[in-house]
Amino acid sequence: MLFSNPTLAQWLWAFALNALLIALAQRLPLLTSAGWIHAGALGTILWGCLGWRGWLAVVIYLVLGSMVTRLGMAQKKLAGLAEGRGGRRGPENVWGSAATGAVVAILIKLGLGSQSLLMIGFAASFAAKLADTFGSEIGKRWGRTTVLITTLRSVPAGTDGAISLEGTLASALGSLLMTIVMVSLSLLSFGSQAILVALIGLLATLMESLLGAIAQNRISWLSNELVNGLQTSFAAVFAIAIAAWLGLAA
Repeated sequence: MLFSNPTLAQWLWAFALNALLIALAQRLPLLTSAGWIHAGALGTILWGCLGWRGWLAVVIYLVLGSMVTRLGMAQKKLAGLAEGRGGRRGPENVWGSAATGAVVAILIKLGLGSQSLLMIGFAASFAAKLADTFGSEIGKRWGRTTVLITTLRSVPAGTDGAISLEGTLASALGSLLMTIVMVSLSLLSFGSQAILVALIGLLATLMESLLGAIAQNRISWLSNELVNGLQTSFAAVFAIAIAAWLGLAA
């Protein structure tokens, strides 16, 4: 029987539960129709590899990111700075944000490497992405002075590589919130691991701004989604390397 195999049963449950939940949630203004399908694939990977805690952490990330995207939406639309599709995310956004986390989850499931170190990388990738979303959306709306990270020259809000004090503080808040979610779900230890993830989340966001300022307008194929993937990969790899160096693996 299918359910006599515990591993196969876990994946079947993962697929069925994600299909059901997405069928019920499709009317929520979070994702496009295609985005929901890809989110279902992502959710199946996360639940199958990490169980409900890993899945729930990413659902909370999606909700927090969608909420902050809608803050000041009317004003951002008037300024031409609002996300397209009313803030709904498509497949490219789903994987740009979560491909790194999905790969790390698969590595954990396969037992390739230290589970504790890989989980730090998983947490750091989503802390970095939520930090980026918080910083970008709040900075575009409430940033008083926006400067290019490479020159500190004043530039219009929404410019690739632009930062502001308000946006940077919002990035720190986003990274901290995602770290708290990971700790609350017992995916990350409170203390040194949590501090590292929160700091890496902010650092990776500043790195993303630096990459945007240096290369995004000069390289045609360097899309926002690819930059997001590079940012989350940097966060995961750097967090794992620092955690290993500091001996933070449980």
